[in-house]
Amino acid sequence: MVATPMGNLADISQRALDTLGRVGLIAAEDTRHTAVLLAHYGLRTPLTACHEHNETRLVPRLLERLAAGEDLALVSDAGTPLISDPGYPLVAAARSAGFRVVPIPGANAAICALSAAGLPSDRFLFLGFPPRTPGKRREQFAALAREPGTLVFYEAGNRVLETLADLAQVLGGERRAVVARELTKRFETFLAGTLADLPPRIVGDADQQKGEFVLLVAGDRNQDAVAAEGERVLRILARALPLKQAAALAAEITGEKKNRLYALGLKAGARPES
Repeated sequence: MVATPMGNLADISQRALDTLGRVGLIAAEDTRHTAVLLAHYGLRTPLTACHEHNETRLVPRLLERLAAGEDLALVSDAGTPLISDPGYPLVAAARSAGFRVVPIPGANAAICALSAAGLPSDRFLFLGFPPRTPGKRREQFAALAREPGTLVFYEAGNRVLETLADLAQVLGGERRAVVARELTKRFETFLAGTLADLPPRIVGDADQQKGEFVLLVAGDRNQDAVAAEGERVLRILARALPLKQAAALAAEITGEKKNRLYALGLKAGARPES
């Protein structure tokens, strides 16, 4: 079984097209969308709908076809299967049953946005769609306030302003952010700025509230400095104090976590009682 991403018709690879033409059946998030792609490339592979409302019921039938030796493909509408798209029950069941699952690289909105956003990409955290209710959304953002990696969210056009407002309220309006819209499509746009200045730009252009969005928010890189300072202070204190006491004092001085500093001391060779 293969998992194949879809997006702009021109983004699909030759390997993906060869696969879609070879398999016996394509399980598609929306057969109408996939039919357009197949027709564009002259492919006639049979389709079956596989989405969040029927996937669990469909899995046994698809496993039977795999057991009979047939190759199947799984596609989603505008990106990679399972990345905020259907497919997890099928892939999990296929792997548990011993069938080979082959990913075919291709369109992915989160990675596409991250590669062009100009925000740090050495560490990032993909979070899918934020909660829809304001309270739970702000609760999630508060838990991410000290995350040093770039935060990557998906969002719908009718909620993008509310989500940006909550991000600014919880993380601070000065945080750098990028709003990427309709990636790889005709009306693709990137807006870069801060969480405070992006909403007025979106309000001023009605088109910027339509389509599919990726929101990227710079992480709290101050935590990198805190971690480095905690390690430096720990090394100094550990020369004269027992490790447990040195870690506690270093944590109190720098704000780093005591348990992490203690573990670093042990890794560096310090004895617990030294």
